[in-house]
Amino acid sequence: MRLKLVAVAVAALAPVVAMLAYNEVALRHQRNEEVRASAAQAARQASSEVERIVEGLHALLVSVSAMPSVRHLEVQGCNEALKSVAENVPNIRTIFVVGLDGQPVCGSMAFPDGVMFSDRDYFQQVLETTGFAVGTYTQSRLVDKPVLPLAMPLMEGDAVKAVIVSGIRVDWLQNRITERGVAPGNEVTIADGKGTVVAHVPLPERFVGTVLSEEYQRLVHAEQPDVVEIAGKDGTTSVLGYRPIALPASPLYVSAGFSKLEAFAPINRATLMNTLAITGGALFAFLAAIFIGNRFILVPISWIAEVMEKWRSGQTTARTGMTGPDELDVVGATFDRLLDELDERRRRNEQAEEERTLLVREMAHRVKNGFALVQAIARQTFSRANPESYIAFAERLAALAGTYDLILSREGSAASVREIISAALRAHITSEERIRLDGPDVVLPADIALPLSLVLHELATNATKYGSLGSEHGTVAIEWKHDDGRVLLVWTEAGGPPVSTPTKRGFGSVLIERAFSSKAQARSRSDYRPEGLVFEVVFLTGEPAAKAG
Repeated sequence: MRLKLVAVAVAALAPVVAMLAYNEVALRHQRNEEVRASAAQAARQASSEVERIVEGLHALLVSVSAMPSVRHLEVQGCNEALKSVAENVPNIRTIFVVGLDGQPVCGSMAFPDGVMFSDRDYFQQVLETTGFAVGTYTQSRLVDKPVLPLAMPLMEGDAVKAVIVSGIRVDWLQNRITERGVAPGNEVTIADGKGTVVAHVPLPERFVGTVLSEEYQRLVHAEQPDVVEIAGKDGTTSVLGYRPIALPASPLYVSAGFSKLEAFAPINRATLMNTLAITGGALFAFLAAIFIGNRFILVPISWIAEVMEKWRSGQTTARTGMTGPDELDVVGATFDRLLDELDERRRRNEQAEEERTLLVREMAHRVKNGFALVQAIARQTFSRANPESYIAFAERLAALAGTYDLILSREGSAASVREIISAALRAHITSEERIRLDGPDVVLPADIALPLSLVLHELATNATKYGSLGSEHGTVAIEWKHDDGRVLLVWTEAGGPPVSTPTKRGFGSVLIERAFSSKAQARSRSDYRPEGLVFEVVFLTGEPAAKAG
């Protein structure tokens, strides 16, 4: 007996362990995706901030180029104007104008003797492209501080007259990135086109001014932003989201790295606690299985199981009758309440089904009354004057009423495809010459015959309203094939008014697409040709081919 209880404990613990293992895997996968998304988002945010800074200074240079003293290269007035601008913009060190020979013309501060800028890459880039340029990490020749140069041409007509130069203070940019803050183990890196780090959090003193390793250099010039996992020299793995300089609006490379060790630390702690909890629970379960006897476990469980079997066999009044503070008594009492609730739900469902049936019958009754009223009006109007037309009209009206009976009752029986088509079209076409049927005798079960009848009725209704059946000489050809339990049916209209693709989907289109159940695996296609609609549907019959009759 005790061995059986141990086996029960093991069996009870196995699903719990499997569920926790599955949750562990799913949680780690979800956390990995969250970290990747966070890394990409952090890189986008840092890149957007850098872009805003660069765009702001670009706008500043554009404004400077519009100053009269700068545009006309009036040295004295230019010096004063640029000095005023530099004093009011804290994120730049200097702003000056350089002639085409590389010599400074005017600026916000005095120039050292013999200083030249013709060898600077940003200066050459502006002359080559005549556009705005962002340089690389540079030691300023004016203030002996690292800057990130920005330059744009001063144009006179279509020719470059001079070059306006400024530079973002690297220490200011570093402070902006530092103010954003990063979690322990994470990092943000900004580098120029040569891979030189211009800002880094944390430890800027260790990285700023250094060149990225070859492993990161390929990311600087990548074609698209992405998220990668990179293993560090210390063996730790980081999830790195990066924005390369290849993007149109990215003048600098930006990356945000998230330490997987830090990111998964809460999950690792939870895993350890869950493991300890499972181990403790298993030991307790085994001890309980050994020392708790049949009196306190098996008898109550057997009684609950017996009541469950009685309830399943139809004795819906069976209850455990268990009460008391014991855990199994609580389970029995809870089980009794559950059975009471299930009984109540069953009673409500039966009541709701009765109400639904009554409403459906009432709807069917009203629809039939409507058809009967129309038939009576038609009989009084022209039955004596034109009895043949009245008889044809009454037959079509009766066929239409039969179709509505089928829809409202949701009942049906097995029938051949030919019989289903004939019944669906009987209300829409009086002349059999306008219908061409071609296909084998295939018997469809009720759950396939009903949706096919609804689809054909909707096609016939649409053809009467908009297609070939609304024309005096219009025709419909219906062909079907049967192969290995699958039916292909093709509806082809001709002789009606020109057809065009509808601009919106109505209820009929939705009904045609969704009439069949999922087990039929139905697929349909509508081709709105100018000469008439061609509709194809293929579905499973649910049983091997059979011959009608």
